[in-house]
Amino acid sequence: MNRFTRLIALGLLLSGARSFAETPPAEPVSSEPSLERISYVSKVDNKERDFFVYLPRNYKTEPEKKWPVILFLHGNGERGNGKEDLDYVLIHGPLYEAWIQKKDLPFIIISPQLHMFGMDKRGISYIDNRSRTQIPERLDEGTPPRSPYFATPKPMTGVPSHIDMSLIPPLLPGGWDKVDGDLMHIVNAVQHDFRADKSRLYLTGMSYGGFGTWWLASQHPTLFAAIAPVVGWGHPSYIAPIAKHQIPLWQFAGGRDHTVPIQYFYPGLNRLEQLGHAHVRFTTHEDMGHDAWRRVYKSDDFYQWLLEQRR
Repeated sequence: MNRFTRLIALGLLLSGARSFAETPPAEPVSSEPSLERISYVSKVDNKERDFFVYLPRNYKTEPEKKWPVILFLHGNGERGNGKEDLDYVLIHGPLYEAWIQKKDLPFIIISPQLHMFGMDKRGISYIDNRSRTQIPERLDEGTPPRSPYFATPKPMTGVPSHIDMSLIPPLLPGGWDKVDGDLMHIVNAVQHDFRADKSRLYLTGMSYGGFGTWWLASQHPTLFAAIAPVVGWGHPSYIAPIAKHQIPLWQFAGGRDHTVPIQYFYPGLNRLEQLGHAHVRFTTHEDMGHDAWRRVYKSDDFYQWLLEQRR
């Protein structure tokens, strides 16, 4: 090979090297979030029901990763038959934020539906008058407008703690305690069938689901890495296991909440501290009513706090 040929070959080699170096790196493979309906047979009535499982962005393209899990318990107005009624659980909570508002939450979210337990025969207006037009839809582009907060016409006033809880029922009628077996089955199924991080199972619920959060944690205190009851208080009589196992807890209330008044939140929280619980937070949104859950579940701080907790 003469000198001229060698120069041509060297030029071609350098040209190829530059072309290779200038090739943009391949975009990382990613996957969109998805929402799945999973069927099970309820231990309550031996009937088939469904629950939602939300799979976060990149769940399908990161096969080695284990994901933290949120178990969400909805409020009284979203209960139903677990089939065509299941969509009502999309109205509020982490699933609404992740699926409808497209908040990029790095969690598997479990959202079951509580049975009616006769609530549709009690003349409860927000159940009797609900319609499927209230169920939000995930849009192909953008997100739907958020519903306005409840009106709070009364002034903000601090109130003293309720003292004697002995005459206050510890549980609500037809509550989440009645489906304890179903919930444990659902959690076990998700942990078995999906890539769930068992050390980061979080429990939260609003209103009826807030009461259910306290109850479920008291019955299974070694299961959850953290709990966050929202606008639902815990009765002092059954929260000792939560203190014993030092489950990190963040309680939320609305200062203008006339559905679940704030004075009933203090006895249980004070009892936790008396029992030596060192991981108790209590946030009162003084300017808000019963729907303080809207602000809580919209907040980035809430999800960041969950991610910091590990069993």
